[in-house]
Amino acid sequence: MFDPLRAKTKIVIYTSLAFLFGLGLASSLDWTAPSHAAPVFGTSNAQVTEAEVRPALDLSDAFIRVAEEVTPAVVRIDVSKPVRVAQQRVPEQFRQFFRDPEQGDAPDRQFGGGSGFLISADGYIMTNNHVVADADEINVRFLDGRTMEARLVGADPTTDVAVIKVDGSAYPHLSFGSSDEVRVGEWVLAVGNPGFGAGSTLDYTVTAGIVSAKGRPLQLLQNELQDDPRYNQGGTGSWAIEDFIQTDAVINPGNSGGPMVNLRGQVVGINSAIASRTGFYQGYGFAVPIDLARRVGEDLIEYGAIRRPWIGIAMTSVDQVVADGLGLPRVSGARITDVRDGGPAAKAGLRLEDVITKLDGTEIAQPGQLQNLIARHRPGDEVDIEYYRNGKANAARLRLGEAPINDAPAPEAVAMEEASDTKIGIRVQEMDRELADELGYDDANGVVITDVERYSAAWRRNIPIGWRVLEINGKSIRSQADVRRELSAAQPGDVVNLTLQNPDGTSQRHYVRVPS
Repeated sequence: MFDPLRAKTKIVIYTSLAFLFGLGLASSLDWTAPSHAAPVFGTSNAQVTEAEVRPALDLSDAFIRVAEEVTPAVVRIDVSKPVRVAQQRVPEQFRQFFRDPEQGDAPDRQFGGGSGFLISADGYIMTNNHVVADADEINVRFLDGRTMEARLVGADPTTDVAVIKVDGSAYPHLSFGSSDEVRVGEWVLAVGNPGFGAGSTLDYTVTAGIVSAKGRPLQLLQNELQDDPRYNQGGTGSWAIEDFIQTDAVINPGNSGGPMVNLRGQVVGINSAIASRTGFYQGYGFAVPIDLARRVGEDLIEYGAIRRPWIGIAMTSVDQVVADGLGLPRVSGARITDVRDGGPAAKAGLRLEDVITKLDGTEIAQPGQLQNLIARHRPGDEVDIEYYRNGKANAARLRLGEAPINDAPAPEAVAMEEASDTKIGIRVQEMDRELADELGYDDANGVVITDVERYSAAWRRNIPIGWRVLEINGKSIRSQADVRRELSAAQPGDVVNLTLQNPDGTSQRHYVRVPS
């Protein structure tokens, strides 16, 4: 029988329970906290515990520590070279990575640069070959503002590695890590000088990212060196080694030659190139593995050139069709497309269409990796090679030869021509009434700067066009002949003191170092 009182009692009980549950839920979500008539800025009810943010703080601290340790050993490199030589020797894809990709080259000279890092206390600096290739003037700027002239110790276009040196001792320098031990997804930092034009406002920039991939064959060096008689194998391909580390750390023009470091502050690569349609960062940066660069650097310091070990083959990568056709267990390895008669590989019995799958027990994924591993040895070393032939595994031991890289004659150098009226790159003209009116001077006396050669020493010191030259090294200037006389007396490396005056009568002093 229906009992109205009992039914109402049930409703009250269920409603009360529902209310209490809702009140508890609201309290847990902090909906019942008292409201304020006005917001209190700088306060929040949300609290993040130390334990929750500790991992992020630890990573941030690691970045800070690495940046502080690494940056003092990074340098900015400024170079000058004959423009025709520069155009012939710097790979097209690297030219946009050379400092200031928007530069309008001077008729006879190219000025550019990049980055480098000290690898010893006595002044050895590692950088990219394409930063210093064919330069007849190399200057290094340190974090503390000092600028010194550097000399080229040696360079290897086949790996894009070079070593330069400055005089002195007790320099801060970096230690080497292992690029073999770097893992995809690992945090890395890129340090360098992505400045543009004459300014240095972006120098010593530190960016962070992860290792995106390893063993990237970009074909940059291969394409550039294929037709150079010094760096090809007589029709069996170039000596170039391309086994780049890929990163998403921001890299831009001027970063070339700077270090890629792990969170221990150890160098694991040399920043070398970007994949970009604009010449600026678009998400892909590449570095030369330091295990390869270190071995090349040792040769450059000891011999002034590389001593490249050689097995005497040309090779290409393996795809699924090739793997199926040759009976390979997996889609990897270096497929031999040519064997040099009398070379180490021929003597060891390797043939056309053999696929090398291991070197000294290390599995080979692609040709660049095999080249990288071989290049770390010295001529005369013995290595164990495993390969597939007709679907069967085989092994051979061979003694590495020495590649005849240094035997071919170098192309003739292009003669240098004077590109401006003066040693520092300014053009001057004696003032006349028409020029004075155009520039806004009250009188038509003296000499005015009418042009500053782009990327010259004067341009890099921001010497202004349209200013009158009052003095050079304390000597009064009244004619073009005075300018040439004073500047001709300055020797390479000297600092020239220019006193200039703008049209409103304000005078300023500017200092320019005479190029070597």
